[in-house]
Amino acid sequence: MNRLLLYSLLLAALSLPYGAAAEIYVYVDQNGVSHYTNAPTDGRYKKARLEAISTPSSTGMSAREAWQRSRRGGVVQSPTAYEHHIRKAALSHEIDPLLLKAIIRNESNFDPFAVSTKGAQGLMQLMPDTARRMRVRNSFDPMQNIYGGARYLRTLLNSYDGNLALSLAAYNAGPGNVVKNGSLPRIPETREYVRRVIQSYRSYQQNAGGTPVSLSTNIKVGKLVTVN
Repeated sequence: MNRLLLYSLLLAALSLPYGAAAEIYVYVDQNGVSHYTNAPTDGRYKKARLEAISTPSSTGMSAREAWQRSRRGGVVQSPTAYEHHIRKAALSHEIDPLLLKAIIRNESNFDPFAVSTKGAQGLMQLMPDTARRMRVRNSFDPMQNIYGGARYLRTLLNSYDGNLALSLAAYNAGPGNVVKNGSLPRIPETREYVRRVIQSYRSYQQNAGGTPVSLSTNIKVGKLVTVN
């Protein structure tokens, strides 16, 4: 089976209530690698319990680990797959959904299984400690990750009085490296990150027919000149 089709099938199945999704089958080979399919070819495949796939297992292996060990090669993700979660999370935390989308684009390029060299996980690249504080149980679950990332971004926007540049810098480098009411930290990676996210954000707004970086929520637009 085409890996892209199988991958899409698995994500679609996981997004449905248990019992409502298409049947997914799995077998674990002698090397401990899990193989998924919707069309079993032999008796080794057993019907998979979707709730066991979508949450961390009792053995400590997450859905991402099981799936990534079985796949070969990367899969380009579509932003449209997460639009519903982005909109709901943005509404819940009073954040422009296009801003969340811009962050996801630059953090993970819409790969829900992305893991950084520092250990950040999922679409919005949450560090494990941050994920726990934001009540995220499984960072590789798109909905949990997006909601946790939106909640974290809202706490930063509140902490930095709506200064988007400083909030993004704190998202990237950690609040301990960003002084409230100060300038951007002299960290090249962080400055480039802020520039790229705001560039993506402006691009999304222009494509949506809006005024670039014009918000009704608590974000100070004037401070954006610091990253031009």
